[in-house]
Amino acid sequence: MRRFDFVTLQLFIAVADEGRLTAAAEREHLALAAVSKRISDLEELVGTTLFYRRPRGVELTPAGRACLHHARNILDNMERLQAELSEYGEGVRGHVRIHSNTSAIIAFLPQDLSAFSRLYPEIKIDLEERVSSDIITAVREGLTDIGIFAGHVAAPDLQQVSYRQDRLVLMTPFDHPLAGRESIAFNEALAYDFIGLQQDASLQALLYEQANLVSKTLRMRIQVRSFDAICRMIHHGMGVGVLPERTIYRDLGDLQLKSIPLSDPWAQRELVIGMRRYTSLHVTARHLVDHLTQKSKPINSEES
Repeated sequence: MRRFDFVTLQLFIAVADEGRLTAAAEREHLALAAVSKRISDLEELVGTTLFYRRPRGVELTPAGRACLHHARNILDNMERLQAELSEYGEGVRGHVRIHSNTSAIIAFLPQDLSAFSRLYPEIKIDLEERVSSDIITAVREGLTDIGIFAGHVAAPDLQQVSYRQDRLVLMTPFDHPLAGRESIAFNEALAYDFIGLQQDASLQALLYEQANLVSKTLRMRIQVRSFDAICRMIHHGMGVGVLPERTIYRDLGDLQLKSIPLSDPWAQRELVIGMRRYTSLHVTARHLVDHLTQKSKPINSEES
């Protein structure tokens, strides 16, 4: 296995992506015969067939799918190594990748990352906004060092530490029949149309789950991609919505909205930091996790 070379792995990925040797050869600017030879040599090296040969192209075998997963990780790690070493030469002595859900990015990360950057100005931070399910997948596959996501989303194979707590609230127009309430149970609001996030958002899944538990229907009138858009739709009387309290924009003062705390126990929501294993993180990522959690205890998986 030590005879693997990166050019062959790149060609293998190209063939898997394109589904045809000819297209892969064009993509990698190599002769078709050279691509065919390298793929055959790779199959001989691993001792199994990686592609089914079809009349109109090729298709990955089960072994080929496993090989593709590891080949992408190997090349991704090599790119990370090259990037991090070049940053050391430029005086940036560290690099941490974070995938986070919208709630944490709006409510907590700006001040936390700003404070971290003042302590460690030599560490570069790459932050990407994703939904919780995609974040968990990215952590599992090594596409990010750490992920910040909703604690109610199952990720039993990841080590997790508590990051922040937030409360869910019902947002209504100022003149809505529910606007006078000091608090409210979620099932009481289900008689009204809702404005919500896109289908793959973890908060949206949570609301559907809770509606099902009380045998009621969550009547989604409009689904949008941001909390800001939800607030503006509610302002114009299109429905009500559930938002994390800390994500409600303070600069939406021109909107006539009422925020009503949800009384349900699940409305007190937890955000967690997930990683494959704390001890396997590089030192700069461990510095960031320590800073964000102030050395919180793991809430599942192995000890850190």
